[in-house]
Amino acid sequence: MAFFKNLLTCALAFSSIAAARPTRRQAPALTDLQILQFALTLEHLEATFYKEGFAKFPASDFKALGLDDATIAGLVSIGETEATHVTVLQQTITSLGGSPVPACTYNFNLIDAASMVATARILEAVGISAYLGAAPLVSAKAVLSAAASIVTVEARHQTFIRASLKALPVPQAFDVAVGARQIFTLASQFIVACPKEADLGLAAFAPLNVLDAGNVRAGSTLKMVVTDPTGGAGMSCSFTSGEKGLQFAKFENGGCVVPEGLGGEVFMTVTTESAGVTALSDDKIVAGPAVLVLS
Repeated sequence: MAFFKNLLTCALAFSSIAAARPTRRQAPALTDLQILQFALTLEHLEATFYKEGFAKFPASDFKALGLDDATIAGLVSIGETEATHVTVLQQTITSLGGSPVPACTYNFNLIDAASMVATARILEAVGISAYLGAAPLVSAKAVLSAAASIVTVEARHQTFIRASLKALPVPQAFDVAVGARQIFTLASQFIVACPKEADLGLAAFAPLNVLDAGNVRAGSTLKMVVTDPTGGAGMSCSFTSGEKGLQFAKFENGGCVVPEGLGGEVFMTVTTESAGVTALSDDKIVAGPAVLVLS
């Protein structure tokens, strides 16, 4: 039971985004090389996450969660493949004449093995959405093919982790594409400092702190803390999921109601847009995203 309570705690942590880079600006169009650098930034984070986590927690801690040796070995192999992704992306960027971005310094706030596995579940979901969001921007077929070969493995990672958590392995028929600035906002909460060479020119959105995110479910009312000079006038909550697409709920009295029919990991923002649009505009996002775990 403690294992699953940590998953809810993790959901709460992902709904409290650190405002490390709060300046908002529309993300510029990215070149193939910049997209690869962005992918490398995320893979650095994931590879470091697994390396630090398995260095901190022994196998006995994972066994105490009810995980068997094969499952623990599978989790370790996920970290190894993330490290391989880093190496291959570095080689690809170098072959294209670029200088691979270095890793940053991170703080994952891991308190135990359960929080590590729960965080891994969401990190892999974020990674999948990052690759899908970047795919339409890629010009070179070879680069697109390389990215596709990584995102399929990221999806296997997440399915494996969901199964280890006794969650439905495939909660939706489709995964969701999310834009670079939203992904960077989620990554920023773990970043303590970065070398100058790691600057991608992206800025995180303002923080979105969802209260009691661990108890979120379809039809429930979410309360949140949003830093916004307009005082919330004309704002909506957006919910982006693979199967239901983009949905909106009116933001009022410091919160909004979660639409019915959502499942898996859902990306929520507060925005000045509302029903009728099919894609979020960066310049309309007020805060977020937060990742909600609905199933």
